[in-house]
Amino acid sequence: MHTLALAEALARAGHDVTVWSLARGGDTTFFRPVDPAVTLRLVTVPDVDGESVGARIVRSIRRLADALGTAAPADVRHAQDCLSANAEGAAHGYRTLLRTVHHLDEFTTPELAACHERAVVEPGGLVCVSAAVADEVRTGWGRSPDVIPNGVDAARFAAAATDGSGARWRERFGRYVLAVGGIEPRKGTHDLVEAMALLPDVPLVVAGGDSLFDHRAYRDAVLARAAELPRPPQVLGPVDDRELPGLMAGASAFAFPSTKEGFGLAAMEALAAGIPLVTRDLPVLREVFGRAARFATTPAGFAAALSEALASPDPARAAAGRELASSHSWDTAAARQVRTYERFERTTAPPRTTSPGRRGRSGC
Repeated sequence: MHTLALAEALARAGHDVTVWSLARGGDTTFFRPVDPAVTLRLVTVPDVDGESVGARIVRSIRRLADALGTAAPADVRHAQDCLSANAEGAAHGYRTLLRTVHHLDEFTTPELAACHERAVVEPGGLVCVSAAVADEVRTGWGRSPDVIPNGVDAARFAAAATDGSGARWRERFGRYVLAVGGIEPRKGTHDLVEAMALLPDVPLVVAGGDSLFDHRAYRDAVLARAAELPRPPQVLGPVDDRELPGLMAGASAFAFPSTKEGFGLAAMEALAAGIPLVTRDLPVLREVFGRAARFATTPAGFAAALSEALASPDPARAAAGRELASSHSWDTAAARQVRTYERFERTTAPPRTTSPGRRGRSGC
């Protein structure tokens, strides 16, 4: 989401932007249409039966690096995750690579742990989407990233709050608590399921697909516990991007129990739709959401905060949430990113070769 929205904002500002991405299995496009002003380059990674996560990581990096080695020259090379950072580093070297660290993880798969470490240590420059994550990078690795918060398409989600888009979801589920992001350890889904056990009269709706990594054991454990509840969660899987604002607007509360986040874009979208937000009490989420959210740390705490949000509408907090969401735009994020690009390029890149009057090329 960050890559596409940033690329489109850069293109609106007149820059020549190419997005490179892995395409697993039979993927031929992204989860939503992309502005044709952005050039897309998808690198296929065929599925291999029985392949381990580590082997898939290594193979994915190699395939993307081989493809990037054929890419046209770019003034800025900007990686958004550890796989693309490792591939860009292998293809063109790390010194002139800028990488956004969205959040920091701890991995047990050796290949993934090495990928993560290189993608923090080696790039010539780093960006974080929150000061809290930048502080983690500074403390753990002695590096000083720029901080450029995410944008959000606030108008799109605000419109869903008034145009009736949420009605069909309320007809389907009644009053419901929504979580977006799938079922995986980082999203704190197990804690949320335990919290919902204390709110038996309110259904939980979970939207989102699987990540690149294999969380089947965690997912199976969560679903087994969920099946024991009086009202098991409704797990929707991936939701069409066109339907997401209505799903948000139809919710009575939005639960965001993530154990690690860099910013919390889905939660910001919920605030734009005027939906009460209950999130985990993490420094990064305190930084981003402040007085617009309710905070909790345990399943009992989430249950209490969700119960309060469902029972007692708080117009002041809702207004603060809408104001916060509307203050984050992708065009603003792109303008700040360009300033970082220009400073980074002056210190690391060879002389520019673009023709006079034409904006430089950037690769995401």
